[in-house]
Amino acid sequence: MLVTDRRQAARPLGETVRAAVDGGVRWVLLRERDLPRNERLDLAGRLRAILAEVDGALIVAGPDPLGGDAVHLTAAEPCPPPDLGLVGRSCHDRAELTRLRTEDYVTISPVFPTPSKPGYGPPLRAAGLARLVARTRVPVLALGGVSTVRHVEACVAAGAAGVAVMGAVMRAEDPGRLVRALCSAAGRQAPAAPVAGRWTR
Repeated sequence: MLVTDRRQAARPLGETVRAAVDGGVRWVLLRERDLPRNERLDLAGRLRAILAEVDGALIVAGPDPLGGDAVHLTAAEPCPPPDLGLVGRSCHDRAELTRLRTEDYVTISPVFPTPSKPGYGPPLRAAGLARLVARTRVPVLALGGVSTVRHVEACVAAGAAGVAVMGAVMRAEDPGRLVRALCSAAGRQAPAAPVAGRWTR
């Protein structure tokens, strides 16, 4: 999963997403929560058009799917989650995992040191990630500081179904090249893609 952050992007956000999709990304999580809804809605439409070419999915951070059918909620947002085609949730500890209901996947963070998640305590590292993965039957995407092939390998070895990456891809001079390397490290010729809320490979 690619998580957007236009402020970190070395290129215009659409170009970064296009390059990442060309490199193998099939899920994009649209953040940009500070944008007015009309601007965010327009951005969602443009990113969906890119992903539609590869049967990918745009997931919107927050309970408003912006005309789509996929959202990613914070740990504190509505529970039970809305009845949509694909719903994810951010979790950071065992207590938050116990509150999961009908979510299709969960991100667990922060796995590695990252300035984007300073308020959630020390990084879990691979051992901490493995302990939390063992506490849920929901597919886990490892998030936070994932930027290298070794990071991805460690996350997969810890039981994660995949990874979510933001800063490393946003800042990359060649996002597609980095994404290809990370997908390869995950042991996949193609990343997982959602079909009616289910995972396929």
